[in-house]
Amino acid sequence: MSSVTWLGHSCAVIRLDGVVVATDPVLRGRIFHLRRAAPVDPAVLDGVDAVLVSHVHFDHLDLPSLARIDRAVPVVLPVGAGNLVRHRGFRDVREVHAGDEMDIGALRIRATHAEHASTRRPCTSRAGSVGFVIAGTRSVYFAGDTDLFDEMATLGPIDLALLPVAGWGPRLPPGHLDPQRAAEALIRIRPRVAIPIHWGTYAPWRAPASDETPARAFAELAATSAPGIEVRVLRPGESYEFD
Repeated sequence: MSSVTWLGHSCAVIRLDGVVVATDPVLRGRIFHLRRAAPVDPAVLDGVDAVLVSHVHFDHLDLPSLARIDRAVPVVLPVGAGNLVRHRGFRDVREVHAGDEMDIGALRIRATHAEHASTRRPCTSRAGSVGFVIAGTRSVYFAGDTDLFDEMATLGPIDLALLPVAGWGPRLPPGHLDPQRAAEALIRIRPRVAIPIHWGTYAPWRAPASDETPARAFAELAATSAPGIEVRVLRPGESYEFD
């Protein structure tokens, strides 16, 4: 069985060819001023075989959430970010540039470009940002945080794309996709199925209301601009089987 379970924001658990991969595990109810709409059972990360981290922003690399994972599990993240997790006791830390590839069990993992500036704290040097293509008998593209970039058209063939469609604040800064730009990304990537992520999970100061507007807007735009591509809108904790 091949499946994706979306846990909210950019965290997904991908099960493919007997391998379990988690992306950007951020599970806590509160991260600084951000509050989560719905709790997540940390047991969902039990048994993961690898963790993929797209960049070092606190809503993507959350060290307390990562601490729930066995320290022997490989953690793959951009060059310049490795010491953050090595200091937490993780023994298999793999720093990657866009284009780097590796095998995790039966899967081939390829880091991709991401059009997104990333620093951990103000006045610190930038670390990289990446996305990932997870390939086996099926292929999944996890975009992380990114804006449109030319190489999107060369990522495929992709069976399922996890595309960000919003953020957590009242404005969406450069380096992100809104519903319209995510629909443009869909045209470039041409996956069989797309799942909108990075919406409706965290909000400043109080938990966000149950508002599917960004995801539904993306689905409506996709139906017009890319009618042959299936869009599945999930709620946090819901899964999609793509066999």
